[in-house]
Order: sequence, then C-alpha cells, then structure tokens
Amino acid sequence: MSATELAELTATLVRAESVNPSLDSAGSGEVPAVRVVAEWAEAQGLRADVEELAPGRVNVLVHGGRGRGRTTMLLGHLDTVGGAAMAEPFDGTVRDGCVRGRGAYDMKGAVAAALVAARDVDHEGFDGSVVVACAADEEYASLGAEHLVARGSRPDHVIVCEPTDEQLCIAHRGFAGFEIDVRGRAAHGSRPDLGVDAIAAAGVVLMRLAELSHELLARDPHPLLGTPSVHASLISGGQEFSSYPDRCVLQGERRTLPGETDDLIAAEVAALAAGVDATTRLVFSRPPLETDPAAEVVQAVARAADTTSLAGVPFWTDGALFGAAGIPAVIFGPRGAGAHAAEEWVELDSLARCAAVYADAVRLLV
Repeated sequence: MSATELAELTATLVRAESVNPSLDSAGSGEVPAVRVVAEWAEAQGLRADVEELAPGRVNVLVHGGRGRGRTTMLLGHLDTVGGAAMAEPFDGTVRDGCVRGRGAYDMKGAVAAALVAARDVDHEGFDGSVVVACAADEEYASLGAEHLVARGSRPDHVIVCEPTDEQLCIAHRGFAGFEIDVRGRAAHGSRPDLGVDAIAAAGVVLMRLAELSHELLARDPHPLLGTPSVHASLISGGQEFSSYPDRCVLQGERRTLPGETDDLIAAEVAALAAGVDATTRLVFSRPPLETDPAAEVVQAVARAADTTSLAGVPFWTDGALFGAAGIPAVIFGPRGAGAHAAEEWVELDSLARCAAVYADAVRLLV
C-alpha cells in the first residue's frame, strides 16, 4: 500500500460522477463509480459482484480471502449528494496532502482505503472472508443496504467506513420523517364568515413543535449521542393572496435515541395536532445504532486503532440496518471535512492509517 495508490484510486472515484438521482435528477447514480471499483478489483485479482437493484442503481461487492472463516464486511457507498455549490465538484484534485471534490470525504476515500485493505489481506493468503460492500442509495433511502441485510448470506461483523476523523464510534441516532396535514375551508378573502385559515391553524402546531423541541433538548443526554431533537423541515399551503387557504402541510424530522420506537414518535406527532382539524403520519423512519462495547468487532477495531475511546456520530449510517438485524456494527473512517458542503476533502495520511486499521481488524476477526 502506498499513499500514491490511495490518492490515485480516490481521485479516480471522485472523477466518476455518481450523484444520487433521487436527490438530483441529473445525477448518474452509482454506475460510473462502480465501474472504477470493478475494474480495479479485477486488476488486483479480486472478485467483484455487481448487483442491479433498479435501473442505474447498483451495489458492488469486492471479495477477498479464502473463505474458511467468518466474514467481515467493510461497508461504504459510492453515491453522493449534488455538487452544484462547488466550483469543480468532480475534478479529484490532489493538493496539500488531500484529495478534493464531491464525495472525497463522504465517502470515496474511505472506500479506496477499504479496497486496498481487502487486497492486502487477500494477497497475504488470508483464511477468512472480507467483503468490501458499496451499497447503493445511502444518501437517500438505503436501497442497497436493505438488499444486503435481506439476502441469505450475511456478514458476521460490519465495519462502516464512514468518516469519523479516526474515532471509533459505536452509536448514532435514528430518525423519523413525519407529516401533518392541516385542513381549513377555502373562501374569498372578503368572506371571513365562510373561510377557515389552514395556515393560521398550522401555527398552533408549529408552536407546539417548538415547545417539544425545547423539551427534548432539555432531557438527560445519552452518554454518546446527546439528546433527541425535532425540527420543522418543509411547509406549504395556500393559493393566492385573496383566498382563505383550505390546506397547509407541514413536514418535519425527529432524531431518535436507542429505545425510542415509531409508536412513541407517532404519538408525539399526533399530540402536536391535538384539537386541530388535521391528520398526522410517519412518512419514513430509520433505527438508531448502539453496539455493545464488548462486541468482538468493537474490540478488534479498538486494538487495530490502538484506542480505548468510544464515541458516537451525529449522522445516520447504513450500519443501523445491520445492527437492527443482529449483526454487530462499528463506524471508523478518515479525517477530512466538507460532507455535503461547498468544499470537500479527505486527508491522504488518514486514508493510509484507516486502510491499516481495516486490514488489522479483519485479521483479528478471522
């Protein structure tokens, strides 16, 4: 393994535009970056399996080892958010010890580190199995990870390679998206005797949401994750100045802690609309992650990274789907900055350290 190899592979992946088309209709999806991974794997003597889940949406799994022991999955993704805010989002420039561009930090650099780690343990005759899984659609609905969890052959351990600035993380919050549809009555603006203002009625809901937010943030924090939270995300209603709006739709998000269920969140959302002519529903939810510190994968990564410190991350990862299925998952990834931002980069020295940690952890988990 060399810094040059990691720089070239990461830069090549960044140049392969793979914006998630569910976020930006002009995005190409995973296919261009999957081609890079598959061609690199073939050149290294590794097997790459490409799984098409929907038109243009694909997983790629790169396999190493002799398959005589347990399987460790190094989990990542190749889809990215859009790069409209960036001057040159897909140039993959290598400068000042960093690779720059959309996806460098989140998380093509870590994918490159995982691939190099898998190649290195494979070439030394590793008896166990290591799989680098690049799951489709992580930035939107986790179509790829859902498929990996549902398949018959599943890993024994998962190391999520999302960027953590080289902290070993064993927990993150979940989330639930909700919708509150407030009803009014349409009428001419000159007829308050006939009209019912749905937008004004939604103001009651928003005030209660603000109160709930303050209450959640004041709770005793989880030792790794802090407090739960809630916020309004989108609101729409009305048709013109001169009419009473007959509908106002509010969408929001509730970030959840381990132990908080969909039923609990649905009841909270319903309480926001109590006494208001409205319907409420959960649109989408994902579970939190909390892995036992004594789990073998936690201990293996801790030893490989020479750390005893355990942390949580503020963002959600596909690892939660594996954790919910009973497969222990931890998160460990490189230093850098700019995920979803106007400037994004990943540190090459950190990628080299991560590749070494992944390889050593895989060896310990044989």
